[in-house]
Amino acid sequence: MQQPWDVSNAADVLAAAFPSRLAGDVRRALVVVPAVKISPVEPFQVEVQSETVTIPSRIYHDEPDAGVESSLTGTQRALLHCLYTRHCDGRVRQRHLEQIVGLGQPWIAPFVVQLAGEYVLEILEAICRELPGLGVAGSAQRALYGEFIAQNPAFFARTERRVVSYWACYYRWKYPVFGAYPGSDLVEGFRAAASEQAGVPWPRHTPPG
Repeated sequence: MQQPWDVSNAADVLAAAFPSRLAGDVRRALVVVPAVKISPVEPFQVEVQSETVTIPSRIYHDEPDAGVESSLTGTQRALLHCLYTRHCDGRVRQRHLEQIVGLGQPWIAPFVVQLAGEYVLEILEAICRELPGLGVAGSAQRALYGEFIAQNPAFFARTERRVVSYWACYYRWKYPVFGAYPGSDLVEGFRAAASEQAGVPWPRHTPPG
């Protein structure tokens, strides 16, 4: 029988999803995370403020009890919510996304952008709803996401292509034109943020709106 995944190894792997200065907070947050038999899978790497982080595509931990989360600081709870946006259950991903998408820490950006390239329509709608600043020139949200995308052009290009693929596969019947699909508005907002950050139009990898 497979044994529960080694918690000490979990701390090392999951701490790598954030800048190194947050390692202590990640380890304290992981104290409340239930043990699991399946390790995180398919990690991807991005740059956050010039530091490489390695984020799992999926984790399989049960959610901690709400009561034990109250023992964590605000930063530690935000880190925990970020990790659970990688959960194998889309409803869990959405619940935890809604707790962090409007926050302004740079290390949150890759978790949000990754979700933009996934298939749950309600998650795309939640991101659009909670990031109104993407449509506002000079806003803090534009600066945050523009900086992240400018540091990770290949990651964002891959995200754009995934948005198009999921639209074509699952939602084209509902949104015959890509520009009407919520994912289209979202990547347009991200692209505008990157263009503002770079000072030049950002490359497009989606159909015109």
